[in-house]
Amino acid sequence: MLGVALAPMHNVDDADGFQQLQAQLSTYWLAADLFDRQPRDIVIIPSLSLDQQELMKVKGINHYEERLLFALIRLRNPNTRLIYITSTPLDSTIVEYYLKLLPDVPFSDARSRLILLSTHDASARSLTQKVLERPRLLDRIRQQLRPDGTAYMTCFNSTQWEKDLAMALGIPLLGLDPDLLHWGTKCGSRQIFAEADVPHPDGCDEVRNADDLATQAAELWERQPQLQRMVVKLNEGFSGQGNALLYLQSLQTVAPGTASHATRVEAIGRQLHHLSFQSDTESWQHYSRRIPELGAIVEAFVEGKEKRSPSVQGRITPEGKVEILSTHDQILGGPDGQIFLGCSFPADEAYRLALQDYGLAVGEALAKKGALERFSVDFLAVEQADGSWDLQAIEINLRKGGTTHPFMTLKLLTGGSYDMETGLFLNQRGEPKYYMATDNLQDDRYKGLLPEDLMHIIVQRQLHFSPSREIGSVFHLIGCLSEFGKLGVLSVGDSPEHASEMYNQVKEALNEETENHVRYRFHPASKQSH
Repeated sequence: MLGVALAPMHNVDDADGFQQLQAQLSTYWLAADLFDRQPRDIVIIPSLSLDQQELMKVKGINHYEERLLFALIRLRNPNTRLIYITSTPLDSTIVEYYLKLLPDVPFSDARSRLILLSTHDASARSLTQKVLERPRLLDRIRQQLRPDGTAYMTCFNSTQWEKDLAMALGIPLLGLDPDLLHWGTKCGSRQIFAEADVPHPDGCDEVRNADDLATQAAELWERQPQLQRMVVKLNEGFSGQGNALLYLQSLQTVAPGTASHATRVEAIGRQLHHLSFQSDTESWQHYSRRIPELGAIVEAFVEGKEKRSPSVQGRITPEGKVEILSTHDQILGGPDGQIFLGCSFPADEAYRLALQDYGLAVGEALAKKGALERFSVDFLAVEQADGSWDLQAIEINLRKGGTTHPFMTLKLLTGGSYDMETGLFLNQRGEPKYYMATDNLQDDRYKGLLPEDLMHIIVQRQLHFSPSREIGSVFHLIGCLSEFGKLGVLSVGDSPEHASEMYNQVKEALNEETENHVRYRFHPASKQSH
C-alpha cells in the first residue's frame, strides 16, 4: 500500500517487547487528555500512514501534518515537553500562533519545552517511514527523552511503521496495535456492527476482483429489489475518497424477477465501468486496479429526503474501559456528498444520545478484540414520517480524524469536559460550548496569503479565540493557505447559531480582504530577433 524503502524491523521478540512497552500506559493513562503537573515527554508523529494514492487526492495533503498541532496546548503542563516531528520544517509563525494560545504560560517557557525536528523530506511517503530511515534522527529523539519512563508516542494513525518506531525509541505507543487494523476497514466495520447489534446497511464481505464485486452486487439487489443505487467502497479507503455510486436505473431490464441471476451479474459487471466517482480524475480503469490491492465491498445506498451524517467519537483505555468523547454532525461534500469537509458539535439533540449508546456498543466490541485509544463511528441519519430519525452505521475509524483536532483543541483550551447526560461540552463553569469546524475553507482568492498575512487579518478583524470569553476562532492547516487557498477553522460559540456566526465572520473577513487583491504574474519578455 505504501512505497517501501526500508524493511520493517521485525524479530521474534517484537510482540512481547511491544506489549511490555504498552503495559506502561496504564500508569499514566488519565494524564493523556487531562492537565496535570507530572513530567511528560510526548513524541508526536503526525504521519498520515494511509494509502498514498488516495491521499494525493486531498488538496494540500503535504500540510496535513499540522493537524496535530493542537497538542502544543499540552504545554500548559509546566512539566510537559513535546517532541514534534514533521516531514519538512514548520513555519515559525505557525508555531508561535499555537504557543500564544496558551493561557497563563509565558511564550518563552512553552517554546523552551518544544523540540521541533524534521526529516527534510517532502516525498509522498509515510512520515514515520522517513524517520525510521534516518538513524541519526532517531538518536536525536532518544537523546531528548528523560530516562524516567514517562514518555510515550502519539500519532494520527497506527500501522506497522508506527509500531516499529515505538519499539526503536523504547517507548509505548498511545494508539492501536496494527495487528487489529482489520476492524477499521469497511468489511471489518460491518463485522463489528453485526456483533454489537448496531443497525447498518445491507451489503457484502470483502472481495478482491471486479467479477466477485458484480456477483455480490447482484445478490444484494436480489435481497433488496427496491434499491435505486449502491455504494461501492474500497475496503481500506478513507474520508469517502474510495467511494463510488452504482446506479441501477439503466439496468431495469435485468432487475430481480425479470432476468436470470447470471444475466444480472453480467449486466452489473458492464455497469461497473460507469461508476460515479467522487473525484473527476478517477476512472474505472484505475479504480479496478486498486480492488485486488485494497479490497472492496458493495452496500445498499441509504435513501432519504432529509438525510444527515452524524458521528460519535470514543476511546478505549488500557483497562478496556470505553469512554465517549463527543458526537458531531458531519458536513459532507463532493459530487455525491460522501467527502468529509467539516463538522458541527454537538450532534442534533434528536439523536445524539442514541449515537452515544451505539458508540458504547461498538467500543465494547472493539475492546474485546484488544483495540486501544481513539475510534469513531460514522452514521447516516434519515428522518422518518413521524419525525424520528433512523440511524445506520457506515464505518469505523480506528485513528484520529477530522473531528479529533477541533474537539481536543476546545478541551485543551478550556479545561472543560463532555457531559454524558446531555451530550454537551461544559466548560469549567458548567456552561455549554458549541462549535463549527472544517479542514476545507477553500477559495482561490486566498492563494498567496502567507501565514503572516493571516495573522494580520485575524488581529485586524478580531477573529482570534478569546481565552477569557472562550469564544472565537482557532486556525489550522495554515501552511495550505498560500499554495492552495485552503484553511482549517474551528469557530467556538455559546450556541450553535453563535458558532455559525463566528465561522461566517471568518469567511466574510477573508473574502473582503482578498476580493480586491491584485495578483502579479511573471510575463517573460518577448524574444528579440537578432
